[in-house]
Amino acid sequence: MRVCFDSLCFASNRLAEDGDDENNQEAVIVKDISVITSEEMATMSSGEVQTALRERDARIAELEAQLRAKEEQIVSLRSHLDMFQSVFPYHQHNNNHLNGGHVGEGAAGRPRKQRAQGISAEPQTLSTIQELSQHKFPTYPKNDRSRDLIKAAILDNDFMKNLELTQIREIVDCMYPVEYAAGSLIIKEGDVGSIVYVMEEGRVEVSREHKYLSTLAPGKVFGELAILYNCKRTATIKAASDCKLWAIERQCFQTIMMRTGLIRQAEYTDFLKSVPIFKNLPEETLIKISDVLEETFYNEGDYIIRQGARGDTFFIISKGKVKVTMKQPNSNDEKFIRQLRKGDFFGEKALQGDDLRTANIVADDPEGVSCLVIDRETFNQLISSLDEIRTRYKDEGIERRRINEEFSEVRLSELRVLATLGVGGFGRVELVQVAHDPSRSFALKQMKKSQIVETRQQQHIMSEKEIMGEANCDFIVKLFKTFKDRKYLYMLMESCLGGELWTILRDKGHFDDSTTRFYTACVVEAFDYLHSRNIIYRDLKPENLLLDVNGYVKLVDFGFAKKLMHGRKTWTFCGTPEYVAPEVILNRGHDISADYWSLGVLMFELLTGTPPFTGADPMKTYNIILKGIDAIEFPRNITRNATVLIKKLCRDNPAERLGYQKGGISEIQKHKWFDGFNWEGLRAMTLIPPILPKVRSVIDTSNFDPYPPDSEGPPPDDLTGWDSEF
Repeated sequence: MRVCFDSLCFASNRLAEDGDDENNQEAVIVKDISVITSEEMATMSSGEVQTALRERDARIAELEAQLRAKEEQIVSLRSHLDMFQSVFPYHQHNNNHLNGGHVGEGAAGRPRKQRAQGISAEPQTLSTIQELSQHKFPTYPKNDRSRDLIKAAILDNDFMKNLELTQIREIVDCMYPVEYAAGSLIIKEGDVGSIVYVMEEGRVEVSREHKYLSTLAPGKVFGELAILYNCKRTATIKAASDCKLWAIERQCFQTIMMRTGLIRQAEYTDFLKSVPIFKNLPEETLIKISDVLEETFYNEGDYIIRQGARGDTFFIISKGKVKVTMKQPNSNDEKFIRQLRKGDFFGEKALQGDDLRTANIVADDPEGVSCLVIDRETFNQLISSLDEIRTRYKDEGIERRRINEEFSEVRLSELRVLATLGVGGFGRVELVQVAHDPSRSFALKQMKKSQIVETRQQQHIMSEKEIMGEANCDFIVKLFKTFKDRKYLYMLMESCLGGELWTILRDKGHFDDSTTRFYTACVVEAFDYLHSRNIIYRDLKPENLLLDVNGYVKLVDFGFAKKLMHGRKTWTFCGTPEYVAPEVILNRGHDISADYWSLGVLMFELLTGTPPFTGADPMKTYNIILKGIDAIEFPRNITRNATVLIKKLCRDNPAERLGYQKGGISEIQKHKWFDGFNWEGLRAMTLIPPILPKVRSVIDTSNFDPYPPDSEGPPPDDLTGWDSEF
């Protein structure tokens, strides 16, 4: 079937007309029933009355059949309309968040009808992170009025107000002055941007598609999406009068954000290493503990600990000094014992059991005292089986070698393209068969090399090839072989002909509890496999879940996946806007805990048809995410246990998310929402899936949307050699 814009318009018009027809048909039925009056019936013989009634009943049945046919036609047309919207990305910036995007709207909004697009900043390596963290950016002099205005503008901005005060101070220092004359363009819609502005003097006008939206006065931030990643401007901003602005580039902003976290993590970890009960713990564990330390401030004279009280909290002094005193027997006097300063600690016994405090600890610094604090429950959640090594997949190396040998002789020239299964950012996925082997089919992902270079995603693509080339899990799509030529990179993978979970969700609207449980469990198994190898996935969404012919879900598209160094974080902003975790948005560094956040988002979307965090544009979405899961209204059809699990997965603090704590991913599997679920049956693939796709043959693509041919033509050659290892 050839999809075209005219078809889409026709479907839209028919949908509207058929809605009117439905009302008209109901009116006709009412009219026909009332044709025979009581007076007329009185003059008719019983035989004539029976005949008239039979004719009337037959007419009612005929009209009801027509109504049912119309309703089925409306459903079919609506499904086609949704499908057309899915495969045509026109007007995307207006349509890709169709449900309006109010906080708490959730499943009450219309389920999204277009595939979500993943976005990524340039990948960061350990060396570039270390270089950036030591890089000194120039600072620009400002008077107190300007500094106060910039700080106030940042604190008034929905996104930037989430930054720490130390970060805001450094951003204020690094902002440089720019001036624009009245009538000049500051930002042009569609251009790629990398600068955020604060306006000090003048007025600017905001417009989109040549339509006036608003006027901004001094003290406002604008253009902030560009400091998160390379993206096109969504509006035009023009100077309505002479303007004086302050500006900062993305690299400077991101470095300030990142450096704060790195310095703090290193400082906290060093503190922990000096504490006897921590000194033998691995670096990975110390980093996790440092992430959950909370900084608490005490004024001079405040009692931090009182003698004789029961406590469960441990303290490290990060600023200032305290005095240790003991109450004398039979007296109210306190004897001075000693003084503790930055780096000293107290209350360590409280982490190992109930602690009766034996002395007073009193803040003893005119400027106050700051302590890093952790309580026993949080400590115990982290200290346990953090270093468990799973052995469930110990034979995978043998299986990978067998696959590699089986496909070693397959050549690119032997592959015959049958149909398009999907279209992505870098190219298309085609259904192919190897010449002379009609018994099976494969998915061939082809990516434009020039586009990968243009968007600086080479590192992500090489990582995808490496991770998928080693993976051997029933819940992850298998990569069999890679090829390359002058224009494209190719990945030959298993074909999952049951289609995308996203298209099924789109057509059904939402899933019930048990259906969602099955698909979530498949993802949990895939994450168990990846996370036990320290691999973060970072792009969970229904579009990246494919059904095999048996109805089991497999994870696909590892373009954002990354193998992490033991106990280390990664800093690249990547993912799909509705699914990214708060620490990714705030550039605090993230690890596998970000995947558990996205698991909670996936559960919500499967149960309602709409992700919980949805805004009219990506920046609005990020601001809703930063407000947290508790600001979201859960629809009544989400059960209590499902709500509890989603909220435990979507905790703001990454260290507090279920799956990341001492029990690992088994804590998710043991949650009440999964009570009675047959995990062994899932792993053995004996469990009957909730939806059994109809797949008539190895070349049946009926479970995928039809795509128009590529209209862009072949890309330019790329012979730079960056892909020599592909």
